Amino acid sequence: MGGCLTQMFFLHTVSLMHSAVLVTMAFDRYVAICKPLRYTIILNNTRIAKLGCVGLIRAVLFILPLVLLLSRQPFCANHIIPHTQCEHNAVVKMSCGDITVNRIYGLVLFFVVNMSDLMLIALSYGLIIKAVLRLSSKKANQKALNTCTAHICVMLTYYTPSLISNLTNRFGQSIAPHIHIILADLYLLIPPMLNPIIYGVKSKELREKVGKYICRK
Repeated sequence: MGGCLTQMFFLHTVSLMHSAVLVTMAFDRYVAICKPLRYTIILNNTRIAKLGCVGLIRAVLFILPLVLLLSRQPFCANHIIPHTQCEHNAVVKMSCGDITVNRIYGLVLFFVVNMSDLMLIALSYGLIIKAVLRLSSKKANQKALNTCTAHICVMLTYYTPSLISNLTNRFGQSIAPHIHIILADLYLLIPPMLNPIIYGVKSKELREKVGKYICRK
């Protein structure tokens, strides 16, 4: 089980770091649009590095207790996990002991981290929309909103599968096991697959190169 718990630790740690990156991106858009003259002062390299370290430390501190709680649990003879990866909800079901504390901590962790991050992102975009509406030029309005479109799409591709997968795992006992597996896989695969496409569509240079390549064919 040691290898599975190690995989689980890194899997969920990277997921929390991804969420922290999305919060940082929302803050970046807020500074770029609401305080453009102070952008290089507020978001210098040192501050960006500190934000990255905070995101990493937060992820480790939240996920480590999850792994330690599971490591103390007795596991049944059958160690075949009914999942394609060592995801917490799947691993905890293999325990023969009392998993009440594990489930409560996992549920609290999911809602506290995701809800707090979503609230910070919503606050940033609320302030951005408020600032954009004050602009008199429609062209400036459109340009400001276009810079946020890609980030909003990236957030939807991350948080939507995450919420659906976690909620069905915890409250969808009547759902077939293979549906849980598919949802968990989509949660892991959709963001890294779609993010390059989303940012690529917003890149004029990439669109031109792809257009030239298609025309050659």
